[in-house]
Amino acid sequence: MKLHPVKVYPSKALLKREDQLAWKIAGVAADKVAVQKPVTDMIINRIIDNAAVAIAAINRSAPTSARTMAMGHARKGGATIFGLPASKGFSPEWAAWANGTAVRELDMHDTFLAADYSHPGDNIPPVLAVAQTMERSGRDLIRGLATGYEIQVNLVRAICLHEHKVDHIAHLGPSAAAGIGALLGLKQEVIYQAVQQALHTTVTFRQSRKGEISSWKAFAPAHAGKLAVEAVDRAMRGEGAPSPIYEGEDSVIAWVLSGRSNRERVYEDVYYNVPLPEKGEAKRAILDTYTKEHSAEYQSQALIDLAFRMRGLIPDLEAIEKIIIHTSHHTHYVIGTGANDPQKMDPKASRETLDHSIMYIFAVALQDGRWHHVDSYAPKRAGRADTVRLWHKIETREEEEWTRRYHSTDPAEKAFGARVEILMKDGSTVVDEMAVANAHPLGAKPFERADYIRKFEILTDGILAPRESARFLEVVQDLPRLGAGDLHQLNVVLPRGALAEGKPGIF
Repeated sequence: MKLHPVKVYPSKALLKREDQLAWKIAGVAADKVAVQKPVTDMIINRIIDNAAVAIAAINRSAPTSARTMAMGHARKGGATIFGLPASKGFSPEWAAWANGTAVRELDMHDTFLAADYSHPGDNIPPVLAVAQTMERSGRDLIRGLATGYEIQVNLVRAICLHEHKVDHIAHLGPSAAAGIGALLGLKQEVIYQAVQQALHTTVTFRQSRKGEISSWKAFAPAHAGKLAVEAVDRAMRGEGAPSPIYEGEDSVIAWVLSGRSNRERVYEDVYYNVPLPEKGEAKRAILDTYTKEHSAEYQSQALIDLAFRMRGLIPDLEAIEKIIIHTSHHTHYVIGTGANDPQKMDPKASRETLDHSIMYIFAVALQDGRWHHVDSYAPKRAGRADTVRLWHKIETREEEEWTRRYHSTDPAEKAFGARVEILMKDGSTVVDEMAVANAHPLGAKPFERADYIRKFEILTDGILAPRESARFLEVVQDLPRLGAGDLHQLNVVLPRGALAEGKPGIF
């Protein structure tokens, strides 16, 4: 792994493309290094994971709208859409849109947190859609997904978007473009242009995850994946991109990220050091990512498990005076009381908002001792009087040590949890802490293949026919042996008449 310093240059410097981050990303994508078996195994796990959460959400509003839009773009021999028969093909960018929205809707697939945060599994829908359309093999798909994960994880390690109020899909556009380029075996020059186009078109802002959070939170990564497919298509036809997109005088770094607040020294400072594999080095970044056992923001995972553990120590939840969650800067300011979002304390808030309220999540987990992707967010559940009382007794506080551990580069001490202090009305206290969720690779029970399969079976129970469930699980575990044109078998089909119909629109 090599660190690449990234700074801003004036146009007159004529920065060579070999010195540009986008060119280096493209070089990683064009390097046909063998994919190691543990990486292949994890890719299979994450395809199962994505399918599980997508099918569980398949008839919710946003996935239904996205699917209905995509169905207006049928294409013979194109990509498949979750729920629909595999014999029906659609234009790949629209299939990526539909499937990406379904995957993202429940906020329950994989995660990686470092300088910024991300859901690297968002790379799977666009790369898979192109693989199906272009009739590539299972091994081609594996190479493409290993690349998409590698680029996104390493951008997230180095470049913080959220401090500049930029949504994290700005790292997804380039990573998906790089993954598609690797899948198709494109030349470095073509991938370079596609990566730049994808970044240029996917810079959006964090209001999508602030205040009254709407369904756009589910659409946003799918939008980035769709734009990445389109960027690669244009680049394959010989079209260029704004360049240099990272380092230029009027680039993303210069005017949106760190250069924006450093105008006097804008050309002097190195803003980021981005790690990338050297030529011939295996792409292993997916092994540093982790999935969710519970349908909630990742910073909630350890706290849900901690609530389950603490509830047995409190015979009467009504005897609680106050709950203080001592945690990281990110947890406090994004999903805690530090966000200053009144919606996070509102029983009538949307599911998307409740999903980003650790106060609500901890209260329900403490009361119920379980977490369910539907029941735990139901309006009736959120409005329960005893829940509202407990919920409004909870506050978060930033603690320096948890913030340090959150940003640590040492996997052994990196943490996404908290210390919880429960003050009782009789003056006693109950205190416990948890650094990582049980399902985390360093947790009490790290997720393995059997756990991914169990998650799939739980989330799709009552939605899929047992035969279809078994068929998909058998095929996906045989991914390296799937030949060219066989990837449509990775689609998951609902029984006839089981899909909701969306409202009419333009498409």
